[in-house]
Amino acid sequence: MDFKNKPSFEKIQFYTTTEYNCSYIDKMDAQSLVVTPYKSINQNTFQDLIEKGFRRSGQYIYKPNCKSCTACIPIRLSVKKFLPSKTQKRTYKKHGYFTIREAPLSFKKDHFDLYLKYQNKRHSFINNEQNNLDEYNDFLIKSNVKSKFIEFWDGDLLKIVSIVDILSDGISAVYTFYDPDDDKVSYGTYSIIWLINWCKAHQLKYIYLGYWIGECNKMKYKTNFKPYELYIKGYWQENIT
Repeated sequence: MDFKNKPSFEKIQFYTTTEYNCSYIDKMDAQSLVVTPYKSINQNTFQDLIEKGFRRSGQYIYKPNCKSCTACIPIRLSVKKFLPSKTQKRTYKKHGYFTIREAPLSFKKDHFDLYLKYQNKRHSFINNEQNNLDEYNDFLIKSNVKSKFIEFWDGDLLKIVSIVDILSDGISAVYTFYDPDDDKVSYGTYSIIWLINWCKAHQLKYIYLGYWIGECNKMKYKTNFKPYELYIKGYWQENIT
């Protein structure tokens, strides 16, 4: 992968991880291209990396680099062009009662409790408090770039937490978790539309949603927001299907 023409990449290097079990496609091995040294990455470099399809997890910035698979495709939404469906409009209006708070990244017990509740319901977490706490901090609290929490409250009840990275042209949605016990709600859809409106209010162009994987049902929701752009062969390409 050639980044030599980007001045912001002159002081960083890339290494390829060993193979590991893919989290998204069964019976597949995966590898990642990771940026190093991660502590020296500034906002300009981070912006350039996100535009090239990279993603942040904790302090690490990476991109899938698998030998025999190209299923992970970077996806972003154009804030200006986004056209909500009738269902999305209803969802946003239905959850309009939330109180929204923005906060810097720091450990909060109510966040952690909601995160565990979400993971245990969705992913059957192993009940090991210390391991879960370490993973939570490494994954969501540690960041070397400009990041923040977006909290969604129903009165005194915390319902949704979104972690976002702030870019010069938009935001990168790192992760969202929410109360999984609430039936007949669309917290994930609502939070994305709220972020789109937040970007509009701050005159930002894009929301980067990470990777779309056509073979993974958990990732298919990302193409419900139209039009969207996919990063293919070094270019962002608009898609409405």
